[in-house]
This record gives sequence, C-alpha cells and structure tokens, in this order.
Amino acid sequence: MPAATGRRGHPRRVLAAGALGAAASYWTLMSPYSQRLGTFPYRGETTEPVVALTFDDGPNEPYTSRIAGFLSEAGAVATFFAVGACIERHPEAARRLLRDGHVLGSHGYSHRFERCAGRARLRDEIDRADEVFLGHLGIRPALFRPPWLLRTPALFELARERSLQLVSGEFAHVLEVFQPSPGRLARQAVGKARPGSILIFHDGFDAKGGDRGSTAGAVELVVRELSARGFGFTTVDRLLGVAPYREADGTREPAGSPTSRPLSLAAGPRRPPGTHVAC
Repeated sequence: MPAATGRRGHPRRVLAAGALGAAASYWTLMSPYSQRLGTFPYRGETTEPVVALTFDDGPNEPYTSRIAGFLSEAGAVATFFAVGACIERHPEAARRLLRDGHVLGSHGYSHRFERCAGRARLRDEIDRADEVFLGHLGIRPALFRPPWLLRTPALFELARERSLQLVSGEFAHVLEVFQPSPGRLARQAVGKARPGSILIFHDGFDAKGGDRGSTAGAVELVVRELSARGFGFTTVDRLLGVAPYREADGTREPAGSPTSRPLSLAAGPRRPPGTHVAC
C-alpha cells in the first residue's frame, strides 16, 4: 500500500516541478522585472516626481493620434515603441509624434512571436524596423523594447552589436488587451506610479491595429490625476540618461551629447537637435 501511495504522489510532484519550471522560465524570459539575462530597466533611478508614459504596438489610427492630441494639449511627452509594419501603414501618425516632441523607440518590424526567438530572425526584425524608421522618419532609434518583453541571450548580443538600449517597464493594467473601462485602467496605472516609473500602455494590438478607445480615455485620466498629484512627464531616454537616437552609421550618440543629458527630467517636448523628420 505505501508503494501505491507513492505512485499516486509522483504525478503531482512532476506537475509541481513543471509548474515551478514554467514560472522560472517566464520570470527569466518575459517578466518586466527580471535582470537575469542582462540589464533590462523597468524604472529610472530618480527621486523627482516624474513618470515616463510609453505606448507599444502602434501607430494605430485613430487612437495614436487621439492620444497624441491630448498629450499635446496637456504639454506632456511620451515614448512610443512603434512597430515597423505599423509605421508603413500610418507614416503620417508617426511623423506627427516626432513633430509633437515625443520620442520613438523600436518595437521590431512585425510583432510576430516566432520572429523574436532565433538570432537570425530577431536580427532581421531589428534591421527591417531600422530601415522603416530611417526611410519614413529619418531616424534610427536607440531604444528597443522587444515584443511581449521576450528576451533571450541573442537579444542582448544583438543589442550590444546594434548599440541599442533595451527598455522594460510596468504594465499599466495587466488586462489592457481586453480594454477594461478607462476608469479601471486608469486607477491601476495611477496606483503604480512612483518617481521614475516607466508605465506601459498599448496604442495598438500586435501589428494588426484594433480598438484602443479605453486606453485613449484612460491616458487622459492618468495625466490629469498624476498632474494633480504633482507629477511631471518625461521620456525614457531622459529618465535613463541615454540618447534616444543613433547616428547614421548605427552607433549611439556620445553619452554627453545634448540629446542624452537628462538636464530636466520633466522638460517639455523637444526633438533631438539635427533630427530630420521626413514629410
């Protein structure tokens, strides 16, 4: 009888070990906070009451422009991690973001999961996105946020080769994909805001677009509430003290260049000196 009890317990031990292994893999490869494979900043080290609002998966119209319009009215800046294929679909929306003084980072070209794991495919995703940014906007982003925050050793190797600053953050609402009400989304985002927070919203969905009306509404509530609490808004490059864009040869601008100095984290909109915006 004891042997039978042991046999019944064995599958449970296997399942428990499997669950622990899956949790450990998720933490290492996809958690916003894990630094196990390399530096992946999810916040800035500052005591100033500033937060960096970031937006993934766009441009996605009309929601990207709606968000940009409100941010402009509020005098706030943000960082948009754009998908190359979406820039090709909505180039004028991307140009408007630059004209308004926001910073654009790369979110790869296609936002397809199978393109983010292997080194060769990931390299192609990064390089194809680079070509789109350069061709349509005249810039080469130095900031890169991998889709789904998925990172592998190959990602860190490519980031070093391409002079890219990897960026994580904290999800404004874990169920944003289901578009909860603007109020619910905003309450959770405001609750996470701390000096130096990098908050992740989504103005698009993968590379396919989709309804982001609740996100757009929530951003207005978040900006108003955080402003009332004394917070300002900055961009990721300022928060981390790095350059937002790379030189034409792909190298990052010197650490002491005007575009990489966070002289005033909550400064108003600006476009890096010398940046050309294609019209």
